Amino acid sequence: MSVNTFGRVFRFTTWGESHGPAIGAVVDGCPPGLTLCETDIQPWLDKRRPGQSRFTTQRQEPDQVRILSGVFEGRTTGTPISLMIDNVDQRSKDYSDVAQAYRPGHADYAYDAKYGRRDHRGGGRSSARETAARVAAGAVARLVIPQVRIRAWVEAIGGDAIDPARLDDAQIEANPFFCPDPVAAMRWEALVDGARKAGSSLGAVVTCEATGVPAGWGAPLYAKLDAELAAAAMSINAVKGVEIGDGFAAAANTGEGNADRMQPGREGPEFLANHAGGITGGIATGQPIRLRVAFKPTSSILTPVETITRDGAATTIATKGRHDPCVGIRGVPVVEAMMALVLADQMLLHRAQCG
Repeated sequence: MSVNTFGRVFRFTTWGESHGPAIGAVVDGCPPGLTLCETDIQPWLDKRRPGQSRFTTQRQEPDQVRILSGVFEGRTTGTPISLMIDNVDQRSKDYSDVAQAYRPGHADYAYDAKYGRRDHRGGGRSSARETAARVAAGAVARLVIPQVRIRAWVEAIGGDAIDPARLDDAQIEANPFFCPDPVAAMRWEALVDGARKAGSSLGAVVTCEATGVPAGWGAPLYAKLDAELAAAAMSINAVKGVEIGDGFAAAANTGEGNADRMQPGREGPEFLANHAGGITGGIATGQPIRLRVAFKPTSSILTPVETITRDGAATTIATKGRHDPCVGIRGVPVVEAMMALVLADQMLLHRAQCG
């Protein structure tokens, strides 16, 4: 069984390969009557679009989305919404070596072991190209939860982190790194340039925060909001770690130090801390939901590395083509999209049970 669908009530399925004619998503469970057209989706795709700076892959894809179904006279009908994005700048010949040998760290061997065959052109379904479809679906999800504000940024590249004291929302869109710290952004220019010129790559940490999520969204045990967010983030290509709130740092804290103390407020409790990241018992507390996501370095690199061929012979491989020297940079709009998709689903689940 190949699972390509995510969600319970608000569900989406992605389809297509990196070097196929197109990629896309089918969104099901979207409420009817929402205003939707391509211009509601395109700005989010433009944030993720490749080739916008020397710090990302130079593949030139316009990522123009088309709505094929589920919308009539500018409003959603409640039926499946089909979204399609054409692939226009494939260079499949760059991957001829990959057809015969596995790229270490990539999904080449794992796909071959599972299916007995694989699409070696750009990695097929395992390529980060698939995430454009998620971003398109996430744009639809945002319309379901207009009261929620979602923002994400790059917190660290190659282990070099921002200074939280300099975090400035206005800076996130002002540089090619989605970096809220202008000083760190200047350092990262040299850091990422160095990796790119060396034929190597760097990892990154992306932080995503959602505000305006009402207390009560989520569910205990088997549909926990934090569990759904973790699953959504871990499903993103190249993600190897997820933290909610303080995450692993909570393991070094004490009970009293980790407590999100409360005091009476005019409109309910006022929290004095948010170690839990806005979720307790799998249910939102009304505080900002905080998610941190670790992206590994891009596996497709020009530096030769040891590997084996499909026949099991020892060899080395250096991946040709156009690749992100730090895939986590363009991961920012993808993490935002997955946050929106989970929250839209959880809002509809909450409404179904609690009215």
